[in-house]
Formats: sequence, structure tokens, C-alpha cells
Amino acid sequence: MGQNHSKWAPVPIRTHLITEKDDIVEVVLRYTSPIAKPGDVIVIAESPVAISQGRAFLSSSVKYGLFARFLSKFPNKDGSLATPQAMQLAINEVGLFRILLGVVAAGFGKALGRSGDFYRVAGKELAKIDDIAGTLPPFDRYIVLWPENPKKITDEIYKRTGVTAVIADINDIRCVDILAISGVVSEEEIIEILKDNPLGNDDQQTPIVVLKKIN
Repeated sequence: MGQNHSKWAPVPIRTHLITEKDDIVEVVLRYTSPIAKPGDVIVIAESPVAISQGRAFLSSSVKYGLFARFLSKFPNKDGSLATPQAMQLAINEVGLFRILLGVVAAGFGKALGRSGDFYRVAGKELAKIDDIAGTLPPFDRYIVLWPENPKKITDEIYKRTGVTAVIADINDIRCVDILAISGVVSEEEIIEILKDNPLGNDDQQTPIVVLKKIN
């Protein structure tokens, strides 16, 4: 894997601030068409995709109930569901029953010295909620959910460009989660390349990266 890593050069693409008024496929095509060629890989950060789908909610505008306030006391304080607002959005997405099942599973798991049972039962996608998103203002005050139908988006980009397209969730501790991939480059190779996180959702404003193969 290590030698694959050296064969790719990331070209970060600076964009405008993506909002729910944007069609993410059109945004990607507009910014990458002068640069991306078949054989390259287009990587898009998951948060701007979700934002373009209207899946970002101003934290202060989320009305939460007693269950959300109570249940938000349990997750790790650095986790994605540690505020009543984020927990309420999770309940809205998957239903209270699944959240409660997840809490019960987490309790049993903890007793057995195991972690991750909450997300295994309540839904792995809940771990992708960004509360509060590490992104540009004004979205630094928003809770951003995971993108819907990411494969449909990467399929469309690949169909229209012939370039492998990826939607990824990457953090600065070398964790890479591929939400969708369409094209010819393997997921294992993409994960290895992306561990150094070439994407930038903060002041860099580079939520799209084109990976170019170096001969």
C-alpha cells in the first residue's frame, strides 16, 4: 500500500461556500472539469454534500424534547450526539425506538468491555452527525447530518465525467470512511491515499480534491 500512496498527488479545489441552493453534482463538474481526467479520482467531503441536500440545521433552532435531553447525557462528550439538539435530530431520523434499543445495547456492551454497540444497533450513520460541524461559518453553528444516497451522486459524476468519484468522511487522526465510490480505483487504495486528509472544510475552503496519478 505504501508505494501506491506515493503515486498520487492531491490537487485541492477551492470552491464558493456550498449551501442548500447548490446542486452538488453541478458544483463538482464546474470546478473539476478543467482539471480532472479519466484515470484521476475526484474526492468530495461528506459535509458539503449533506449541506447541499438541506441536511444542516442551525443548532439553536432545533426544538428538542425530554427524551433527547435525557439521552444526550449518555454519549461521550466529544461524540456526535452529546447535545440535546443533535440527539433530537437523530431521533427524528431513525425513530426513538431504535435510539432506545441502541442505548440498551450500549449498556450491555459496556458491561462486557465492548464499545460501539450503540451505533451498531441504532444505526452506523448516526456516528456521521457533525455536532457542531468543523466547517466554515455560518455552518460552524449548524448540526450537519450524513448525506442521503451518496452512491447516486458518485454514480452521476462518474457517468458524466468518466472520472472515479468518491464521497468521504475524513478526520485529522487518519480515519477515513468511504461513503460511496463509483469508478475504477479500489476503495483500499483510496483509503490509503486519503489518510493524510487533503480535504479542507475550514478556512481552506477546499471540500473537493482531485487526485492525480504520477507516472
